[in-house]
Amino acid sequence: MTAQEIESGRFVRQANRFTDTITADGSSGHPAEAGRYRLFVSYACPWAHRSLIVRRLLGLEDAIGVGVVDPIRDERGWRFPEPDPVTGAGFLSELYLSTDPDYQGRYTVPCVWDTAAGRMVTNDFPAITTTMETQFTAWHRPGAPDLYPEPLRPEIDELNELVYTTVNNGVYRAGFATAQEPYEKAFDALFATFDRLEERLSDRRYLLGDAITEADVRLYPTLARFDAVYHSHFKCNLRRLVDYPNLWAYARDLYSVPAFGETTDFDQIKRHYYVTQRNVNPSGVVPKGPLIDWTAPHGRERLAGRGAPDGR
Repeated sequence: MTAQEIESGRFVRQANRFTDTITADGSSGHPAEAGRYRLFVSYACPWAHRSLIVRRLLGLEDAIGVGVVDPIRDERGWRFPEPDPVTGAGFLSELYLSTDPDYQGRYTVPCVWDTAAGRMVTNDFPAITTTMETQFTAWHRPGAPDLYPEPLRPEIDELNELVYTTVNNGVYRAGFATAQEPYEKAFDALFATFDRLEERLSDRRYLLGDAITEADVRLYPTLARFDAVYHSHFKCNLRRLVDYPNLWAYARDLYSVPAFGETTDFDQIKRHYYVTQRNVNPSGVVPKGPLIDWTAPHGRERLAGRGAPDGR
């Protein structure tokens, strides 16, 4: 976190620096091609987590390569456990600075590197998943879910905006606030949205009804981290996820899908937040708990929707 991200005690997320697009027809200068792009992620990062989920759900593992950074980040930024085999970089910062030598912001994941052009294309995390969903359709596996169906896009976009503002980024606005008023404002908005989502999920299996969509992909990473990190580390402690019957069952339902569960690494999540964010946890001590059974039966099958993918 940089000094520029705190204004009057309020956390303001930095703007995304690289926002070029990848298009199926190549009109952007970055054509969608199998094997051309490398997605850089951290299993600890919720914004990167969503890109891993979508890549797996759509069967794009062979079309889009992936590089994983170490969960512990220091003043040099994200580090590769070993030099990245494609770019040779030891730190993600090297790729940012080779694209823009004057770049001075944080080096964020997820981001996409164009191996043909030798430059960073985008670190615009909201666009990365929708790009995979709409521009890489030629490489979607047979039977892949339509995560961003055109008729539902206005509703998905509206729900995503609410969830981003009050939940995904809301936990950060609470956790990084340095004054009481902005903390309480973010706190109240977060739990007001949780109450709305709890009600919404009372009569539908997923946020939009029958099938998993981009909206579910965006909400899940925050839910996966909530009791392990945000409840205590970010002082979002009105209630735990497990205190919401519908939200908690819904989260376990998604976790049971391998694309969600097998990309959820609670060890890396906890080590990243508690060790890296010394402004919030000066000791760097990582808590052992909580003990939560994410594999417990969720019972969501009783709802009309049967939208889970085929287990990939």
